[in-house]
Amino acid sequence: MSHSHAHEVFSAEKAGHLDTKFRRFLYRPDALAERYVKPGNRVLDFGCGPGFFTREFAKQVGDKGSVIAADLQDEMLEILKGKLGPEGLMPRVKTHRCQPDSLDLSPDRDGQVDVAFAIFVVHEVPDREKLFREIAAMLVPGGLLFYSEPPIIVSGSEFRESCALAEKAGLRLVESRFFFVNRAAVLKKM
Repeated sequence: MSHSHAHEVFSAEKAGHLDTKFRRFLYRPDALAERYVKPGNRVLDFGCGPGFFTREFAKQVGDKGSVIAADLQDEMLEILKGKLGPEGLMPRVKTHRCQPDSLDLSPDRDGQVDVAFAIFVVHEVPDREKLFREIAAMLVPGGLLFYSEPPIIVSGSEFRESCALAEKAGLRLVESRFFFVNRAAVLKKM
């Protein structure tokens, strides 16, 4: 079995489909944010896309917290600014354009992030292990990574394999749902 799961990068043209009432109902970004993000937290939203989850993270961190919204595509970051700007949330958000093979945020951000999210994006990354190492470096000790993949595109075994790579990078699996719609795992930096 080859480890180069080459998946398509989700294009900005399709961004509209991501932000629908159905998805809001299905994934409840507000509930996710409330569960894992505390006021004053510094959050990394990797693969933020059009800001579907970023908005709730930014609300939840409050004025003392911050969110790094990172994406490969400038278009996504522009859509995000267009949405969150009018809501007055952009002072809490720093947008960052990643490189195709790197988060391109270290080392100035190392040990600076309380909670990282990688939602429906890791399968698009060429080197998953490197990504998990970079995220692990950015997390404070005890910091969390919430990692989720779409069930149709990513098999349970591929997801478990990714979780194993994350553990190799120094993150410990503390919560997981591998089955049904929810391929989600929470990992903690030791």
